[in-house]
Amino acid sequence: MAWQTDHKTLTRQRILRSAAKLFSLHGYELVGINEVMADAELTRGAFYSHFKSKSDLYAEAVMNSASEITTFFSNTPTDAFVKSYLSTNHKEGEFVRCPLAFMVTDITQRDTQVRDAYTKVFKGFVNRLVENKDHEHPLELAEALQKAVILIGGVAISRAINDDDLAGQLLKACQSGLLGD
Repeated sequence: MAWQTDHKTLTRQRILRSAAKLFSLHGYELVGINEVMADAELTRGAFYSHFKSKSDLYAEAVMNSASEITTFFSNTPTDAFVKSYLSTNHKEGEFVRCPLAFMVTDITQRDTQVRDAYTKVFKGFVNRLVENKDHEHPLELAEALQKAVILIGGVAISRAINDDDLAGQLLKACQSGLLGD
């Protein structure tokens, strides 16, 4: 039986999704190629048909994860986006894992290729905030950067602390700061 024409693309997507999930939950150092491929239900040998190295995979996983999140939130009004992004479900990785918040501390220790991918994703995130379709006028860059820091930082810090009540209060405070509630 012949492979479907999109088999290679679908296989690559499975690997990228598994990598993004595992890297966001455990970090670069604690995730090996074997774990990624096992999670994707593929053999290790298939890895090198798609990627040159673990670092190459990490950079592409950051970009792919951001693309999926952008698609997920593309038609979401700003208030709903803020509430979803700054939610316990997001903090726990229930429905999406934004690489900006989930990988922020891990990225600082990576090579230029990975940091370039993260920077590109961050710029896209800020541009989405600047071009906010819910407002008559685009945001100024400084205001969009402030909002990005509250969103990303709120999720990242809520993930880092081990007091669930405090984490929930932090997420609510960030929502309130952005939405004026």
